[in-house]
Amino acid sequence: MSEDEIGLIQRAQRGDADACAALYNRHHDAVYRYCYYRVGDAEMAQDLTAEVFVRMVEKLDGFRLRGRPLLAWLYTIARNLVTDAHRQNGRATHLSLEEAPDLNSDGKEALMQRVERRLQADCLAAAMAHLTEDQRQVILLKFMENLNNEAVARILDKTEGAVKSLQHRALNALRRALEKERCYEA
Repeated sequence: MSEDEIGLIQRAQRGDADACAALYNRHHDAVYRYCYYRVGDAEMAQDLTAEVFVRMVEKLDGFRLRGRPLLAWLYTIARNLVTDAHRQNGRATHLSLEEAPDLNSDGKEALMQRVERRLQADCLAAAMAHLTEDQRQVILLKFMENLNNEAVARILDKTEGAVKSLQHRALNALRRALEKERCYEA
């Protein structure tokens, strides 16, 4: 954790609103992406991200500097909120074909592209559900957040060797899950 971040945390713990805003600005995108890749819905991801930062402000006085980055703590809050959201919203809502708007040729092509991307995202989400929580965390941090092994190790409080091993197992498990979900043919 940088000296700058430590200073921001300490100022925020003393009630400095500008420091809280700076922490929000610094970590918002990473927390949003984490939530989005876990729930697959932009609006829900925005709501969850907002709640992460509400909880950060509420509980920041209890946060202790122990060498782990603040982002690791925020990911923990996000993970718990995502788990709660999955429990509460166990079913998805769908638009019926009768409700679909009439589209011209360009609109149909754009819709087909969106549908294809959504199907791929749904397939990936279903495959990710087959991974352990640690494996999901490594995949999200390494490939969605583009963090290196050292940063992932700090966030997850693991060694770099453990992260490499988790990544290897996670990618193999993800490949098998994608095959099982029929998203990928070997």
